[in-house]
Amino acid sequence: MINNFFTSNKDKVNANKEKEECNFKLQFDGCSKSNPGLAGAGAVIYNLTNDEIWNGSEFVGTNVTNNHAEYMGLIIGLKQAKEMKIKQLIVEGDSMLVIKQMKGEFKVKALHLVELYNEAKLLAKGFDCIYYKHIYRNNNKRADELSNIAVDNYLCKNGI
Repeated sequence: MINNFFTSNKDKVNANKEKEECNFKLQFDGCSKSNPGLAGAGAVIYNLTNDEIWNGSEFVGTNVTNNHAEYMGLIIGLKQAKEMKIKQLIVEGDSMLVIKQMKGEFKVKALHLVELYNEAKLLAKGFDCIYYKHIYRNNNKRADELSNIAVDNYLCKNGI
């Protein structure tokens, strides 16, 4: 069974009610070739009817871990959701580590992830309701595609 978790900046309310109020979904992913290696991040935002309303990808670096890239996918998605003035958000990712850290179930032990975690938590405070859910890779294909596109674009741009 997959555990789900709500973080609310308002008084605690019924979790089912909060989930019903979330009209937007963010899916994120990161990839690292060779881990650490060339890394990209991707994120996509869907509306209530599961239509893609925004997507983004970013080349993260040349010597970056997969977990770092995953956090970057989350961060670029949270920044865009904030820019779009979204207040209730379901966040889905296939990184069990990132999801469990954001839910407070795992501590952030890797020093290179602490700053990224803190940035993501700070961004999350800007939402009235944010719901984290682990999903399997086969349900995260678009965000995965976007993270790989970022790496591919870097390779093409640099003639590699």
